[in-house]
Amino acid sequence: MGKFKRFSQKQKLLLSWWCNNSSYRDKTAIICDGAVRSGKTSCMSLSFVLWAFTRFDGEVFGLCGKTILSLRRNVVAPLLPVLRSLGYSCEEKISGNYLDLRLRGKRNRFYLFGGKDEGSAALIQGVTLAGVLCDEVALMPRSFVEQAIARCSVAGSKLWFNCNPEHPFHWFYLEWIQKAEEKNALHLHFRMEDNPSLSPALRRRYETLYSGAFYERFVLGHWTAQSGQVYPMFDPARHVVRELPDRFDSYYISCDYGITNPASFGLWGCNQKWYRIDEYYFDSRREQARRTDEEYYAELERLAGGREIRAVIADPSASSWIECIRRHGKFRVIPANNDVQRGISLVSDALREGKLLFSDQCADSIREFSLYCWEENSGGDRVKKQDDHAMDDIRYFVSQMADQGEEFFVLSIPRGASRNKEVL
Repeated sequence: MGKFKRFSQKQKLLLSWWCNNSSYRDKTAIICDGAVRSGKTSCMSLSFVLWAFTRFDGEVFGLCGKTILSLRRNVVAPLLPVLRSLGYSCEEKISGNYLDLRLRGKRNRFYLFGGKDEGSAALIQGVTLAGVLCDEVALMPRSFVEQAIARCSVAGSKLWFNCNPEHPFHWFYLEWIQKAEEKNALHLHFRMEDNPSLSPALRRRYETLYSGAFYERFVLGHWTAQSGQVYPMFDPARHVVRELPDRFDSYYISCDYGITNPASFGLWGCNQKWYRIDEYYFDSRREQARRTDEEYYAELERLAGGREIRAVIADPSASSWIECIRRHGKFRVIPANNDVQRGISLVSDALREGKLLFSDQCADSIREFSLYCWEENSGGDRVKKQDDHAMDDIRYFVSQMADQGEEFFVLSIPRGASRNKEVL
């Protein structure tokens, strides 16, 4: 953090938003996002401690990072020299993961927490906090952040978040940044020019380090999709619809089965185009619970909603799930064609031609389109095995339509013409 020479207007606001003479003093949270090296982390951590000692004595606070190691490196180590220069007495207890800070007879404790995975939420349970700061909140699982928020039950407590941007369907962007007013949060967006200690020469250096999505995120501070997307032709303005046709010629359901990984089911309506009408998506890690084949089958029936389903196109590796569907005897089940490269090509063609459309209620498949990427240096031969569950079930559906000859036959048949080819 070093010695501060001067502050930008945005940094001054970050340092003083909670003060009695501030028009933002009644906000319950502050969110700072934006470019790297924009000065948001250093000012936020200092402001957090100044606020804590102005408002409280003898209370407990939370400092959260992706890991405790990164939190000590990025927040605690730069902060302590500044606090000591301001007259604070600072005692760090490494084994207990906390800081005891004292100033003019006041003493407050700051616990350090790491939010690296879904299991981290248990680490913060049970503690009562007067405030929490989440550094790089976009790198933490939602369950951990929500548990940290729930621990802030002391009267007058406030929430402090900072991060660099991720993709535009990230839960924190959707639930906090886009809903900042609803959450009574002050949102400050930082760019490199908001950090007076960063010289123009250093700014130019950072600008040359990145390109593509990384430049958009880390230099411009935009929440943008990753580079190397498998389906760059997917455009929500073109492929996502609010209104669906009144009727469809046929219905299908495609399934990507998961136990520890998410399960994704898509309900499709077919006429001149293919519409993903609705979907079911269950992430056992996020929900911290698993579902049985029978529970999934109940969700399959709910998704079908009494429609006449021509076929359920199922993950070919999910033998127990396929057998469960067959045992109930209600739906015809077809093991999907799992040729990944061919399937991606077919989905790409359908998207380019505007044949594959999605209801705006299908949030998880829309989200995954922005995350589904090629492995780096794979030359477009391998996709990353993450954020791909709705992508898999979509691929199963499109591949099946092609395999049964429905890909161009149904879509290209003129209105009013008779169909002389049998389809499933």
